[in-house]
Amino acid sequence: MILNLRVDHKIADIESMENISKEIDEIFWKLQKKYSINEYIEISTCNRKEYYLHNENISFDEELLSHENQNIIIEYGESSVMHLLRMTSGLESMIVGEDQILGQVKDAKAKASKNHHCGKFLDLIFTKAIHVGQVVRNKTNINKGSVSIGSAAVDLAERHLGDLTGKSVLVVGAGKMGKLVAKALAEKNLNAIFVANRTFYVAVELAEDLNGTAILFSQLDDYLVNADLVISATSAPHSIINKKRLENIGLNDCELMMVDIANPRDISEDVRDLGVKLFNIDDLREIADYNTKLREKEFGEAEIIIDEEYHLLKESFKIMEVDDLLSSLRVSMEEIRQRETKKASSKLSDVDGSSKILNNLTNSIVNKIFFDISQNLKQAAADDKQEILKSAEYIFDFNRK
Repeated sequence: MILNLRVDHKIADIESMENISKEIDEIFWKLQKKYSINEYIEISTCNRKEYYLHNENISFDEELLSHENQNIIIEYGESSVMHLLRMTSGLESMIVGEDQILGQVKDAKAKASKNHHCGKFLDLIFTKAIHVGQVVRNKTNINKGSVSIGSAAVDLAERHLGDLTGKSVLVVGAGKMGKLVAKALAEKNLNAIFVANRTFYVAVELAEDLNGTAILFSQLDDYLVNADLVISATSAPHSIINKKRLENIGLNDCELMMVDIANPRDISEDVRDLGVKLFNIDDLREIADYNTKLREKEFGEAEIIIDEEYHLLKESFKIMEVDDLLSSLRVSMEEIRQRETKKASSKLSDVDGSSKILNNLTNSIVNKIFFDISQNLKQAAADDKQEILKSAEYIFDFNRK
């Protein structure tokens, strides 16, 4: 069974997501402890937390999946797979059509593969999902001129600060999201742009691309004092800017604007007490809604592609169902061939190479017999002829002594 456990921006605000993400982690690890789940992929971004699991022992009425939190979504089978295909296609993103989710899903799959918990089922599903995301972007205009969370943050800043020309901007975090912010800022006629990151050389690389200045993370206070706009997008597990920090550097009554697009959040809510104009991911929804309206006409075409590709994926699953049977059959036939060839070879003189000839002959016979059986069973799987597959499982019962 394929199971999807998630919370995302559609049903929860940023504060709820921070709390629910922890709850989802707890549910997953309890399931892991109970079922020893070998196949799972975790996806964690600024506006979603998801787990995809494959385990045949988890039932629909599993007590651990019964919860009172309405913001946790649990889907099984087709629903969970369709959600993944829609997600990689950009239809489930806050900024519809954005490309970052495709890279994030690729990274999640790669991480799971590296850590040996992306088995053949999830590998097949995620490979298909990544392919679907690429096809949708190539065949529709879903991402044409699309904006990212980073550029949406800059748009939000312009709505409240006006033209950014001549402004001093501080970008905290030079990871993927920070780079998206920087890309959007590069088009503005800024007075200065500063980049802070815990790993300094990463800040240097990004600053060079922007003709900006990299600063040490320990210098953050010095540059907070003179900034007009701060956009923060680190992967810190806790807030890095709060009221006390700003008070300590003399920002007791200021009109500084801060946009926090991190999850968990980088900037504490209490900075508002000092006059700071603080915005977070929740405040991007208006821009996201506008972006969605621009792309509504692309939805239908994208969903047609998703439906077609899901049909092909189901065909692949049907074929996969007989793979174990065919593998066992092949092993069994090979054991019989080797055993019988050995018996026959012991009765022949090998002076003229008859043993080698016999081995090649029996190998050829097995290959020809197995090919026909393999093709017929795969066709039966594709045609969903379960009675044939069950009969084959009974006939080739390799567990019988």
